[in-house]
Amino acid sequence: MSHPHPELGPPPPLPEGGLRIVPLGGLGEIGRNMAVFEFDGRLLIVDCGVLFPEPDQPGVDLILPDFEYIRDRLDDVEALVLTHAHEDHIGAVPYLLRERRNIPLIGSKLTLALIEAKLGEHRIQPTKVEVVEGERHVFGPFDCEFFAVNHSIPDALAVAIRTPAGIVLHTGDFRMDQLPSDGRLTDLGGFARLGSEGVDLLMSDSTNAEVPGFVTSEREIGPVIDEVIRTSEQRVIVASFASHVHRIQQVMDAAARHGRKVALVGRSMVRNMGVARDLGYLKVPPQLIVDSRDIEEWPPEDVVLICTGSQGEPMAALSRMANRDHPIRIAEGDTVLLASSLVPGNETAVNKVINGLTRWGARVVHKGNAKVHVSGHAAAGELLYVLNLTRPSNFMPVHGEWRHLRAHAKLAALTGVPEDHIVIAEDGVVVDLVDGRAKIVGAVHAGYVYVDGSSVGEITDTSLKDRRILGDEGFISVVVVVDSNTGKLTAGPEIHARGSGIDPAQFDEFIPQIERALAEKAADGVVDMQEIRRVVRRTVGRWVSDTYRRRPMIIPVVVEV
Repeated sequence: MSHPHPELGPPPPLPEGGLRIVPLGGLGEIGRNMAVFEFDGRLLIVDCGVLFPEPDQPGVDLILPDFEYIRDRLDDVEALVLTHAHEDHIGAVPYLLRERRNIPLIGSKLTLALIEAKLGEHRIQPTKVEVVEGERHVFGPFDCEFFAVNHSIPDALAVAIRTPAGIVLHTGDFRMDQLPSDGRLTDLGGFARLGSEGVDLLMSDSTNAEVPGFVTSEREIGPVIDEVIRTSEQRVIVASFASHVHRIQQVMDAAARHGRKVALVGRSMVRNMGVARDLGYLKVPPQLIVDSRDIEEWPPEDVVLICTGSQGEPMAALSRMANRDHPIRIAEGDTVLLASSLVPGNETAVNKVINGLTRWGARVVHKGNAKVHVSGHAAAGELLYVLNLTRPSNFMPVHGEWRHLRAHAKLAALTGVPEDHIVIAEDGVVVDLVDGRAKIVGAVHAGYVYVDGSSVGEITDTSLKDRRILGDEGFISVVVVVDSNTGKLTAGPEIHARGSGIDPAQFDEFIPQIERALAEKAADGVVDMQEIRRVVRRTVGRWVSDTYRRRPMIIPVVVEV
């Protein structure tokens, strides 16, 4: 198997007639999906998503792909193909369009409608090309054919990209539910036809490559949701992804059957379900929906609330309810249904929310104690099925952490793909398809770009390290005034501490040590302010470490007179 090496250098020029693939996100992580295809000097992008921050990235709202690789070549971009409307595939589109607003967005009706609603908040009017499964569209040298795939959001697509270098099939996110609630099956016949034509490179969803067998059908979830709503004596609060139209439909249908009204809570939930209803993807029974602001007027046994926050996001509606920081107050006897899978890394946040809800007397139903969610990603049995249908000459697992990519690569080897034709790449690794062979040829920078409030890319890894230190250890500032000519101390030291856990009275005993250290440097003729700052920092740091076994951030402030 071909895989990246830490010493990979910049890629060579793309050989004539070759196709270059550069993943800028989504490999080695769940999220931030983005791949750039290059042929004959022109570019095609597939997906442009975000990654949600981990607890060790304090203050970060979103993480974007790094656009630096294509920033000087944005005029070469023929189109941006969006496989579906989940945030990890479309969330970064507004930030890319800030750099070139007229990049054509290619996608299905629902995908484009949801991204247009999102772009409206950024005051961007996109250039759109709506496509449906079975169609072929040409964008520069890229001949794209679209295939229906079943996923946890309607209207998802796979795309086959034809160039003179060969055929690449990018599955997007998919599963093979044989009884989908919307009746839209993954187009296995189309995949087989493409396999007969000859797939030169298969890029396939790896998220569930470690899970054996086939995923449970979406239809098996409906009766469970119905039972939860039927047996609940008070309010039912359902937390789901704001894009999971199928799940919201099941909840609404169950609520209508049992005579309950439904209120949508959360801006993204209201926006997305409004779009889905207007386009006919969400069927809402008459008089079912009520305004969430009027929900307290209804008897609790007649109400179902649908909100965001199933991943424990601190600012989402459900987390705020758990923290008693929301107009809707959790009461004894309420039932909370977490109707979503758990995104890796969110376990602690979700458990905190569950505990908070339980504290106020709610019964919490989740994937751990009831069958209330099925994955939107194909398990190993389905992945093997697609590999056997398409019979690719080369294989590149995408969309997954390292363990998922490697598990998927092993499946490909089992189906007969030669191991030296299996490419395990990571973000930034450059893969060239030349003369029917896919090989790693180099790497480009594809680091994290952090969104913090209104700032994009201004926060660095060093900034986050400082934030972690401040959050874990606090800080100590030391102000000294020195003579700029002699380096001698003329006033201070004055010490202030926050969050360090150190008694300020202890500093009085330590101040003479700082004075001695500065006097020694002055005697040696040191007048450089940078060196004096280092002396203060080292002296204070050594004392705190030896005395308290702590490592707070130390901020020396040297004033010259």
